[in-house]
Amino acid sequence: MKLNKKDISKALESISVSGEGQNMIESGVVKNIMVFNDEVIVDLTLSTPAMHIKKRAEVDVIKAIHDLVYEKAKVKVNITVEAPSKKQPEIKGKPIPGIKNIIAVASGKGGVGKSTVTANLAVSLAKMGFNVGLLDADIYGPSATIMFDVEHERPLSVTVNGKSKMEPVQNHGVKILSIGFFTKPNQAVIWRGPMAAKALNQMIFDANWGELDFLLVDLPPGTGDIHLSIMQSLPITGSVIVSTPQNVALADAKKGVAMFRQESINVPILGIIENMAYFTPAELPDNKYYIFGERGAKNLAEDLQIPFLGEIPLVQSIREAGDIGRPAALQDNSSITKALTEITKEVVAETVKRNTALPPTEAIKITTMAGCSAVNKK
Repeated sequence: MKLNKKDISKALESISVSGEGQNMIESGVVKNIMVFNDEVIVDLTLSTPAMHIKKRAEVDVIKAIHDLVYEKAKVKVNITVEAPSKKQPEIKGKPIPGIKNIIAVASGKGGVGKSTVTANLAVSLAKMGFNVGLLDADIYGPSATIMFDVEHERPLSVTVNGKSKMEPVQNHGVKILSIGFFTKPNQAVIWRGPMAAKALNQMIFDANWGELDFLLVDLPPGTGDIHLSIMQSLPITGSVIVSTPQNVALADAKKGVAMFRQESINVPILGIIENMAYFTPAELPDNKYYIFGERGAKNLAEDLQIPFLGEIPLVQSIREAGDIGRPAALQDNSSITKALTEITKEVVAETVKRNTALPPTEAIKITTMAGCSAVNKK
């Protein structure tokens, strides 16, 4: 019997691939049919790598040709898998009108100076002429009120477009909101995740932030509910990781990077900052003592292929400046101020690159299933 492509094609119209909805010809699964005497070669392209679907497609093709065309035909089926291209994700979060860039500052481990770095980044940005806000999202250990010397201040209520809003407290050119404004210094915040998330949402969306070039979000240590709540609520522009050089801190910093890189979160990482990089005593200004190890965060940045934004030395004046509510970046012409300024310039440069090369970040949705937190795209 003489075989022809028309008969083969008609036979393949009688079968479909699981999940395609149309027959093999209509859906475009069949890419090519070749006939050589009694030999038939059919090339298929599937959108799933599942072995059982591939095997089923092969069996169906052979059976259709044998039953409907020629039972002794020698049939060979070639299958390739080509995943469909992903559509550009849409922003599902609730952007805050007037805020251009939202930067999350995170650390996998507590005690590495993340809040100190955030405060100094905010002040440095303000000194450069940017409009800056700082959201202290460390619900259980807020520190922004101390670092900006506004412990005794309280956000005022203002009316904006007929709605009551919180007016952020302002100092050193930075607008600030923190749970610390609403709790007593000796009061522990003992809240479950949903209550903490509700408080954060109020500070985010019920505040009169106005026009901001940057809103810095000081995240708590780790990778927990607060982080997911923030990323659910806001389209984060990018994240900055803070770490000290020792291996214990770097191990946790890796987890922070992994969290932002999860497919369901996918927040671009602007870079990593190494805090407490070395110690230089005042009496030996040319000496550097690497108390916590040398180049740890820089090496981590290279290994993970993320930008290294710079290093901050272990200097007593940085701690003292934070304790009295005047971040070290406010100092004039000091080596610390210069280092902080250079790091801030790198953050700005990476933000510009990110905004040029990537679409706005998609916010994520958190659902609870069987008692576990699952992170899914909206």
